[in-house]
Amino acid sequence: MDNFLIQVTGKKRVVLYSPRDAPYLYLSGTKSKVLDVDNPDLEKYPLFVKAKRYQCFLEAGDVLFIPALWFHNVISEEFGVALNVFWKHLPAESYDKSDTYGNKDPTAASRAIQILDRALKTLEELPEEYRDFYARRMVLRIQEKAYRNDYG
Repeated sequence: MDNFLIQVTGKKRVVLYSPRDAPYLYLSGTKSKVLDVDNPDLEKYPLFVKAKRYQCFLEAGDVLFIPALWFHNVISEEFGVALNVFWKHLPAESYDKSDTYGNKDPTAASRAIQILDRALKTLEELPEEYRDFYARRMVLRIQEKAYRNDYG
């Protein structure tokens, strides 16, 4: 969900990454495996250097808009109090009713990932060369049917 991060007291440093940089963030579910964005293990995560970092500092009274799908890392610079205000902008049926904080994928995306996982499991029945070929066809089809072309 879209989110306003409101800093009431104290200071925070916020690092943001665009959804376009998802290929470089080493995702596991909805989270990045790169936990230390300031000192990433580049032997383990070499593509992380390609992700464009946006950084800001929040002090008491500051408000930061964090769009849905943007990855963020928040570091408290000193003790403080902050408030998050999330809101839904997709139709109500797009959200998991048990997801109070907007941390789960929209229900259609969750279903699509489950279907993809089943398809990949099915490909395991094929010899490696065939599995590789059909997996690449699947990727090309996803790119053709689902990727936006205006990302520059």
